[in-house]
Amino acid sequence: MDEQDLGSEVIGLAFNCSLEQASPHIVRATRLDDATQRGFAFTAVGVAARRHGELTPELYAALRAEGPQGLAAYAIRDTLTVVPFRKLPPWFKWRWVVSAVRNAAEGWWLRFADAVGGAWRARRGRPLRGSGTSE
Repeated sequence: MDEQDLGSEVIGLAFNCSLEQASPHIVRATRLDDATQRGFAFTAVGVAARRHGELTPELYAALRAEGPQGLAAYAIRDTLTVVPFRKLPPWFKWRWVVSAVRNAAEGWWLRFADAVGGAWRARRGRPLRGSGTSE
């Protein structure tokens, strides 16, 4: 495989090869200097997680090295979504817990803000959204 296009080529490997066959190439692509090709490599990690329902220890290590704020953010989310909790390594179990707590808090906050906004509009005599009346 040509190093210049390795990142984009590993996406095809993730779709068409076994996890054991594709993993070494994907890991190598996650270490490329070109940010675009590295982004493609992390896309391939997400594809592999979705397709196989698990990842190799090397792919987990590559995701952890990149971190949840880098190019691997979506691949980490994909992994946390499709890989069963019991198959996740400890760092990913912690990320799953953090993500679940953050999502619950965000949902609570949005429901609270919507309720307060609705009460505020009702108090001011404005119709609530979706009530069927127009101003």
